Amino acid sequence: MRKEFICVVCPAGCHLVWDEGVVSGNSCERGHAYAVNEMTAPKRNVSSTVILKGHHVHSRLPVRTSEPIDKALAVDAVRELDGLVVEVPVKVGETILGNALGTGVNFIASRSM
Repeated sequence: MRKEFICVVCPAGCHLVWDEGVVSGNSCERGHAYAVNEMTAPKRNVSSTVILKGHHVHSRLPVRTSEPIDKALAVDAVRELDGLVVEVPVKVGETILGNALGTGVNFIASRSM
């Protein structure tokens, strides 16, 4: 299977080609590793919001995963946040939902409130 995509690891934005497990177009090893990872086990950082209670201005708290999770699990991970209510005060980096979908990855606060 042949697939073309752009590397996002660094600002160079190399045009990569994956063809039957062979990577070309990369100008560094990071590009090669990115292509292999993207084709074999793609991961994504996920961000969303949860309900925030007790803040005089904001009603939602931005959250994100502490590290990338499998791309296929992203939508289900966000669904775990549905209905979750957090009360102030909240500090940036604080765990809001631990071990999302049993992956070991946490959703953390992206902002102090």
